[in-house]
Amino acid sequence: MSDTTVTKIDGAHSPKGDDGEKYLASGKTVSMRLWEKEQPSDSKPEVRREYETVGYVISGRAELHTEGQVVLLEPGNSYVVPKGASHTYKILEEFTAVEATSPPAQVKGRDEG
Repeated sequence: MSDTTVTKIDGAHSPKGDDGEKYLASGKTVSMRLWEKEQPSDSKPEVRREYETVGYVISGRAELHTEGQVVLLEPGNSYVVPKGASHTYKILEEFTAVEATSPPAQVKGRDEG
């Protein structure tokens, strides 16, 4: 018997979240999202989320401000934002990154402020 739980998601047709993120594949315990061509800006409002985030920077630069630290994110960097950590991002130049969240961010309003 073959495993039929494997799914393929076409990013061109993925739904977008309220903050502009594109939701990609999502399983029971982890999901992916894409932040694509985010434009330079002042810092976004500081938030705490009920999920852990790991990310990988594809292009551009941003600052991750979390729990008193400022981390410069550049292409090839990966990062972690622990569950419950107070954080914000400041986009320095057009920025694209992919993130995985566990548990899935979009489930039951976890992405909401």
